[in-house]
This record gives sequence, structure tokens and C-alpha cells, in this order.
Amino acid sequence: MTETKQSAATRLAQLEWRWKTFADLTSVEVYELLAARSAVFIVEQDCVYCDIDGLDIQAWHLLAYGDGVDGAAPQLAGYLRVLLPDVTDPDVRIGRVLTTAQFRGIGLGNAMLERSLTHIRAQWPATPIRLHAQAHLQGFYGAFGFALVSEIHDEDGIPHVWMRSV
Repeated sequence: MTETKQSAATRLAQLEWRWKTFADLTSVEVYELLAARSAVFIVEQDCVYCDIDGLDIQAWHLLAYGDGVDGAAPQLAGYLRVLLPDVTDPDVRIGRVLTTAQFRGIGLGNAMLERSLTHIRAQWPATPIRLHAQAHLQGFYGAFGFALVSEIHDEDGIPHVWMRSV
């Protein structure tokens, strides 16, 4: 294994994983996840939209923390939220999937999706799972069993698709 891959594998193995309901998140965790979502989705992708949509309160949140630079406090490395099935939508929905800049390239996206799918299927084994993906990520989500259920469409200036796994 090369030094880069070994370093990536080591960094991935050292992550701290936290599954929490909104009520169980600390104020610091809420601040960190909202800051990361803003940095990735609004600033990096130059997409002005209302990220705080009222859905976080009923969602489960998966946070991955990695070692900070030069021994600094752990930093949010990755995040996603899971919206639960309800009367208006019977599917479980995965959204706001992100990896922060300093943790990209270590396989964190794969690890987050694997961990979230294991958690979802343990809780809701027969419930379909849906996500709204940026169109260029179809192959990534397809590798986890998600199939297209919509045409490509514009969402805040970025091509998106709906994908579903049963």
C-alpha cells in the first residue's frame, strides 16, 4: 500500500462516528454541521439557497470527526442527515451528504453511506430509501444499489436526480 493510501486508510479508521437525533446534538455539533453545510453547499458550490429547512429537527444526523491539524481538537470530517418515513413521505431519505475539504480523498463518502445504510436497514428493513443526488454522483450512489427514478433537473443551478433503493 502506498504511503498516501495508507495515510488515507489510517485517517478513515481513526474517525469518531456519532449518530444523533437533533435533540441529542450539542450546540457545538449543530454549529459545526451548519457551518460545514454552508461551506460546502453554499460557498464552495456557489449556490444560494435556504439550507435551514425545518427538517433537521425530526432527522437523524450522522457526524464523523477526525483529528484536527497539529493535534487540534477533532474536526467535523463528514456529515449526512436521514429523514424518517412519515405520513407525507413513506420513504427514508438521505440528504445533505458532505465531506469537509481537509478529509476528502480518504473514502469517507463510501464509509458514511455504508454506515447510514446499515443503520437505516436495521431500523426500517422493508422501507425504500431515496436521495436527491447531484447528477454527476449517479455512479457513486448506483454502486450502493440506488437507481434513477427521475430525469435530470435543475435544483438551485445544479443538475440533480432522484434515486431510490429498495
